[in-house]
Amino acid sequence: MQPLYDAILEALGLTGILPAWVWYAVFILIGAVVLSAIGALTPIIMVWAERKVSADIQDRIGPNRVGRYGLLQTIADAVKLLTKENITPTKADSFLHLIGPILVFTGVFVPLLAVPWARGIVLANLNIGVLYMLGVASFTVVGMIMAGWASNNKWSLLGGMRSAAQIVSYEIPNGLSILTVIVIAGTLSMNDLAEAQSGGIHRWFVFRSPFTFLAFFIYLTSSLAETSRVPFDLPEAESELVSGYHTEYSGMRWAVFMMSEYIEMLVVNCVAVTVFLGGWNGLLPGKPLMAGWLWFLLKVAALMYVQVWLRFTLPRLRVDQLMYLGWKVLVPFGFVTMIGAAFQALMGTTGQAAMQVIAWLLFAGFVLLVLQRFRATGHVPRRLAELRQRRAT
Repeated sequence: MQPLYDAILEALGLTGILPAWVWYAVFILIGAVVLSAIGALTPIIMVWAERKVSADIQDRIGPNRVGRYGLLQTIADAVKLLTKENITPTKADSFLHLIGPILVFTGVFVPLLAVPWARGIVLANLNIGVLYMLGVASFTVVGMIMAGWASNNKWSLLGGMRSAAQIVSYEIPNGLSILTVIVIAGTLSMNDLAEAQSGGIHRWFVFRSPFTFLAFFIYLTSSLAETSRVPFDLPEAESELVSGYHTEYSGMRWAVFMMSEYIEMLVVNCVAVTVFLGGWNGLLPGKPLMAGWLWFLLKVAALMYVQVWLRFTLPRLRVDQLMYLGWKVLVPFGFVTMIGAAFQALMGTTGQAAMQVIAWLLFAGFVLLVLQRFRATGHVPRRLAELRQRRAT
């Protein structure tokens, strides 16, 4: 980031007025404010979007009372949560009860520092950015266990233990899928990973190899478990555990858990876009059609839509199914992709090109499979069905 800071100072004519470290501190403070705004706006936008998407899937209208199209509904909910009382159970550990949501929020917010939103736009360009993001994200496990234990409630404790078992288990295939790309790219820097995918969609790592193509789906599945989203929402299964590890939370302390879930969705999808889907790079080589940060946000939004879509499509897994999928399916396939990527890294130009062709064939097969399933089920999107009906009448 230092070259960017220097360029901004020179463009504004501020060089030499104050020591350089003062301006760097100001830029870092501005960046922290921007990231805080992103952290605050993401849950507000996503709660509204999730309600609207679920309404569309279930043939409903969704929020439409507070503001145009219900856009002010989540703001009204936020005001309500700010005014609600924070209640701590009498026999709970009040200190740990307070620290739990803070640790969870820290674990999902701090990784945003290393996210490269566009070329040169990253607050902390770390040469071990991937390792940093995976490491600090582990704070969430500690916070969930702490919240469950401090609540002095058996449902909360069981939810905390479930979250520990689930997140720790799925961190392994998550890390293996990312390591598959790192072996081919030869770098742990998030910025360098995005730079290595410039030149068009054929340069994206998801299409560079059949192993990275498979690793992408392993990552998407394990990231759903990491964020405790359906069908992996066992730590807070309302039909079994009331509300899981945050049963005894109310007001803004509960809201912090809710905000953390949506920010974590943003983080895991930012990692997916950076590692697999080209980062800020566009679809075509040459001059991009849109700004890099717009491409980046568009890809992240598409992945977040898929996560919401899956929530209202799939049923919740049982605990044994959850562990079976993680340890006996995703982990072995994760090792296969990593070892295969290691062999591919030793290949020459011809071998790399052959692997890329196989990856594109896999993608074509996947698309055909999806289309075949749509045809077999006879599913027609609601708006398309309405259009056909209007034309028929």
